[in-house]
Amino acid sequence: MKIEEIFQTYKECIMPTYNKVPLIFVKGKGSRLWDINGKLYLDFFPGWGVGSLGHCHPKVMQGVRDQISKLIFVPNNYYHPFQAKLACELIRLSFPGKVFFANSGAEANEAAIKLARKFGASTKLSANGEHGRTIGALTGLSTSQGRYEIITFQNAFHGRTLAALAATGQKKYQDGFEPVPDGFKQVKFNDLAAVKQAITDKTVAIMLELVQGEGGINVASRDFVLFLRKICDEKKLLLIIDEVQTGIGRTGKMFCYQNYGIIPDLMTLAKALGGGLPIGVLIAKKELGDILTPGTHASTFGGGPVICRAALGVFKAMQKEKILSNCQKMGSYLLEKLTLLKSAYPVIKEIRGLGLMFGVELNIPGKQIVQAAYTRGLLINCTQDKVLRLMPALNVTKKEIDQAVGILEEALRQ
Repeated sequence: MKIEEIFQTYKECIMPTYNKVPLIFVKGKGSRLWDINGKLYLDFFPGWGVGSLGHCHPKVMQGVRDQISKLIFVPNNYYHPFQAKLACELIRLSFPGKVFFANSGAEANEAAIKLARKFGASTKLSANGEHGRTIGALTGLSTSQGRYEIITFQNAFHGRTLAALAATGQKKYQDGFEPVPDGFKQVKFNDLAAVKQAITDKTVAIMLELVQGEGGINVASRDFVLFLRKICDEKKLLLIIDEVQTGIGRTGKMFCYQNYGIIPDLMTLAKALGGGLPIGVLIAKKELGDILTPGTHASTFGGGPVICRAALGVFKAMQKEKILSNCQKMGSYLLEKLTLLKSAYPVIKEIRGLGLMFGVELNIPGKQIVQAAYTRGLLINCTQDKVLRLMPALNVTKKEIDQAVGILEEALRQ
């Protein structure tokens, strides 16, 4: 199709659910993308963090090519070896537990919400004095009748399905879709007193991103996270960590929670795990792993053979290429370069982030900076109107960082 045909087809045939940038990409490799005219771009925001290894990483492609010639799909009422292998790898790298496979971050968060509500269901004593086979019975925890409320945070983003939308602490995403499901309370991020005040006998869980991505790259303080873990233990609440954007190395650790010295009860993953293909994952601690029983939850395409091979390729590449080490080193280098930029341009108000996940908050709307950057061959993002988001591939090089910061400086100067 010709360029104008593509634009016109989108206008006539595809729902306008995205703010489009007038670029048509046809090829990608590493941190580089080429548009339909052959122009080269440096991608410093690969798919909201999906491209943690850049575009078309060889180890991901190798697994996909091999699998797609043998078996593309098998339903989840059968077994296949690579789903088992990926589950083992996820548990080995995180904490003892069980895995549910889905297709996206929103799906993974929906699964976590459903598991939390099932956990909060009442536990009744049987006639012989034994507890039922709910998790409360199996672990000795007492659950109150009707515990279903989940505390989430202002500026959070947990997805666009209705329950995930209700958990999202940004009213603009909920407008027009009311009534959203009830059972969610939003409180101020990093505010211990607000959390304490929000907990009632209906509370079953606390759910948060340790770095709020869509919310503006707001980083949870260590004291706040330690407090959440402590109060969840005391009140028999579930601590749900949404690592859809921070997971799989983005913050310099395999999972962001490892920066805080705690272990969540439930963790959700997506984006970077599939190396560019769609996947979502819920990991629950071992003692919570049997709450969702046959018929209570499912995902038709979740954890299929092709996507599992892709995810295993991601982990293989991360180990062989020492990706976490590179993320830590390049994260420090990028922060250093951005700090120098801040000292030269008063329009930069603050720099926030962890690992290779940075927010550059401006004193002006960031849209014009993003546009000026992509006309010069650099792809970045703006959220919350004034926060530029930079999330390059974790295997990014110093040369690529220098090039990106140079283009960003040109955009700021303009």
